[in-house]
Amino acid sequence: MDSQRARTQNIRFLKILVVNLMPKKANTEVQLLRHLANTPLQLEVEFLYMASHKSKNTSNEYLENYYRTFAYIRDKRYDIVGWLLLAPRLVEQLPFQEVDYWSELCQLMEWSKTYVYSRLHLCWGAQAGLYYHFGIDKQPLEKKLSGIYEQEVVGTSPLLRGFDDSYRCPHSRYTTIYPDQLKKCSLQILAEGPEVGVAIAASDDLRQIYSFGHLEYSRDTLSEDTIETLMPVSIRFCRLNYFPDDDPEKKPRLTWSLAASTFFSNWINYAVYQETPYDLAELD
Repeated sequence: MDSQRARTQNIRFLKILVVNLMPKKANTEVQLLRHLANTPLQLEVEFLYMASHKSKNTSNEYLENYYRTFAYIRDKRYDIVGWLLLAPRLVEQLPFQEVDYWSELCQLMEWSKTYVYSRLHLCWGAQAGLYYHFGIDKQPLEKKLSGIYEQEVVGTSPLLRGFDDSYRCPHSRYTTIYPDQLKKCSLQILAEGPEVGVAIAASDDLRQIYSFGHLEYSRDTLSEDTIETLMPVSIRFCRLNYFPDDDPEKKPRLTWSLAASTFFSNWINYAVYQETPYDLAELD
């Protein structure tokens, strides 16, 4: 923010829309809001669900009381939209066009180009966003990523200001994006790892951000994952660098909290607060 704007700025709350397709929606809400609450800025947060998708883990009553639909928000403008989408194995391995809510999701992503300042895509949401905006498709892995993985910071951006040269982050997915796939698009790779592929990529103006891990996860999320508990015990507890001595009876190690807090604070401050117009009608 330049000095002239700092001296004359008007202050208002930041309007945030979260598209939440995680299985345990209430848990995800708490995880994300804890990170957003670290900023002294005033935030107005709304949650959205896919009207074309029937949730198996959250009641319709809960969704109708606490969530919005695209039809409700389509004429509103937001500083931020966050895509928190985790796909079950059968969905993640489907072509995007075969996912039951893909058409509605595409409408949202197209709408966000005009009505949203900064867009943060997480996990499968990052893969869906890359495919929709750039035609870059996810690639299958030989075995599932499940655990806490090391990533190297390879780009320079305010989004990673305060990060060490490497950091750890939870990942839980069957597919990936390789660095070579992003060579011909306008995104900069900010972090990557030999096991996880691209970890974070973003546009230079930070209006599009793609994070393929789950920095928002709390200590116990991987062990409590609803989808994972449907798997055999031997697979369920095979999570790299998560349980001490790989013993699921021991308390999981929390090794990504500082990186998570720094990431979300930087996103709110540098990508949004210092850049978004005071009047959202001025969005271009």
